[in-house]
Amino acid sequence: MTQVGPAVPVVSYARISADVRRDEHGVQDQHRLNRETAVRHGWIVVHEFTDNDKSAAKADVVRDDFEAMLKALRSGELPDGTAVQGVVIVAEDRLARRPGDYERFVEAITYRDGRVFADARGSKDLYSEDTESMGLFGAVISKMEVRKMQRRMRRSHRTRAELGMPVGGTRPFGWLPDRLKLDPQEAPLVRQAITDLISGRSLHSIATQWQKDGVKTSLGNLWTPPSLKVTVTNPRVCGWRQINGELVRDTAGNPVVGQWEPIVSPEQWMAVKSLFDARKGHFIYRDGRIGHILARDFREPNYLLTGFLRCGRTKPDGSRCNAPLRVTHNKDCVQHIYICPAKTVGGCGSLGRRGDMVDLYISEAVLAKLEEVQIAASAEHAEWTGQPEYEDAKSRLEELRNQWTAGNISNELFFSMTPDLEKRISRLRADAQNFTASVERRLARSTTDVAEIRRRWYLPEQEGGLPLSVKRSYIREALHAVIIYPSGKGRKAFNPDLLEPVWREG
Repeated sequence: MTQVGPAVPVVSYARISADVRRDEHGVQDQHRLNRETAVRHGWIVVHEFTDNDKSAAKADVVRDDFEAMLKALRSGELPDGTAVQGVVIVAEDRLARRPGDYERFVEAITYRDGRVFADARGSKDLYSEDTESMGLFGAVISKMEVRKMQRRMRRSHRTRAELGMPVGGTRPFGWLPDRLKLDPQEAPLVRQAITDLISGRSLHSIATQWQKDGVKTSLGNLWTPPSLKVTVTNPRVCGWRQINGELVRDTAGNPVVGQWEPIVSPEQWMAVKSLFDARKGHFIYRDGRIGHILARDFREPNYLLTGFLRCGRTKPDGSRCNAPLRVTHNKDCVQHIYICPAKTVGGCGSLGRRGDMVDLYISEAVLAKLEEVQIAASAEHAEWTGQPEYEDAKSRLEELRNQWTAGNISNELFFSMTPDLEKRISRLRADAQNFTASVERRLARSTTDVAEIRRRWYLPEQEGGLPLSVKRSYIREALHAVIIYPSGKGRKAFNPDLLEPVWREG
């Protein structure tokens, strides 16, 4: 093509949905082809807009450079003042896969007269209604094809899951690249983390320890509590699969067992899952009941007995204050102090006790309790009493389905009875998971070396001491609360007889 006058300034747009190699080779190849196309038409590329690893078919995906390109086309210039009179792309499906996006592009590029547009096959006149209609029709067809592909992928994903086959994507931490065999270094870490969580250790403590030890994720990143939670709550660790947060089950309602080696038992995974489900966004009372929704800025306590201590002062009406104690500090005391909050916030404001002495006394009492009873030593023999009812409900539902399939009962009867049975099965399944979680926690306690707990109880965490969350979990297992009675006016020597632990039964 013979060029007359100065070259027309255009921009190059490139996009790829999945950059598997993470080296941007796909979009760079597109920009190279776009520059060649521009030269053939006597144009010059003055800027490259790139949306790498971004889908154009999903409504919730924002393509930053696509939006920036529309602004440049509408104004006729880049932010630095460079003129823009057109766009070059490889193909229209790189530009838009949704009709709405294509309409916005056409509106932006034709906002002024004289704009040019071309793909690898040739130039197109977007001012022509026929050309615009064909492009819009192409975007509609593209959207339909994308939806068909998504449906096929979902069906394929579901089929592979029901067959227990592993899927692609990032290598799951704990397995070798074949996704079937366990990694000898990573799998034991996941197993120990799950055991520690069941025993009461916090996610933050485990993630911090992994960071100190230099443990990295499958992508080479440092571990964080959220990423660790995703790993330990994934049913893959016990050999099961889930899709959209639901376990994949067979026709009998049992979880499908995958072809890969499990890291822990299903009971251990259910214990961890139940633990996080119960905590999710709610305050948990000491008897296991789910309480009020937590504020978004809620934080774990920084002191050993926060939430356990109760005020034992008697009110004028004869009732006990019973307000939970808070922590404060005085100028002339280096240690923290547990105090009853003021009357304006529900307390009596008339009781306080040295925190270090209270912590020491209750710690020794709890350690002595552990040594005395070895919590739930017979937990491995416990059986869930609801199992017969659970099996009966599942059998009833299966029989109801068979009768309906055979035409022996009406649609009205089937659909009126099914919801109640399904709710009952769901409730019993949740009860089973909670029971399993309780057994696993108690079993972990029964096999714990109490002498080792005592040794690590008073050590700093950086020297191998128990994390605060683990110590609080032992206290929570041992007692409901600690009532602190008043010692009279003025400063008095610490008297442990004024502390009354309320122990849990058994």
